[in-house]
Amino acid sequence: MGRKSLRSDRRKEIIQAFYKTAKKEGLHNVSIGKLAGNMGINPSLIIHYFSSKEELILGLIEYILDRYKNLYKVRSNKDQTSLEALHEIIDNLFSRKWNKLVDDDVYYNCFTFIFRDDAIKEKFKALHDSLRLMLNDILQRCKKDGYLVAEDTHQLADLVFLFLDGAYYYLSMVNDPKEYENKMEIYKNKTMEILDIKTNVTPVHSVST
Repeated sequence: MGRKSLRSDRRKEIIQAFYKTAKKEGLHNVSIGKLAGNMGINPSLIIHYFSSKEELILGLIEYILDRYKNLYKVRSNKDQTSLEALHEIIDNLFSRKWNKLVDDDVYYNCFTFIFRDDAIKEKFKALHDSLRLMLNDILQRCKKDGYLVAEDTHQLADLVFLFLDGAYYYLSMVNDPKEYENKMEIYKNKTMEILDIKTNVTPVHSVST
């Protein structure tokens, strides 16, 4: 039990260092040797936990997902309705919190590896599927409470992320903060239109976290 925990902690420490090195020098420029040098350890220690750069990237994708899960954390309030929770999550998704959780350069550089490596492509897809499933969970609660009439909440979650992914891809090229915020607000409002929320509903359930 102790050894398993130590191994998990050591792997997490290496991945965090890998992320910081990639953020500083660019993911494509990071080698196991360079990572080991930055950590002040022998490369063989990293290879003991991650046999290749591919495995490091797979671990990095898990790290990115864990960071992004914070976007779904809502206020701990037993009286909060599912609709209020959904609004809070949508606000988080359409905000700069993504950038604060994970560096854009690291994320998009990581993404480029999907065109070269099927294992990384599969892992990256699993990341996006997980984010959609978490959104689907709150959409199902809203449907149960009568706020949504959509027949397929999985499809609705997918549409929201198609809109969201496109928005962030484009906005990554926008330097003007005012233009960025204005467009993000438009995209968020259009997303709420897609959800087609019913507000004149007496909720049956509340959300607690």
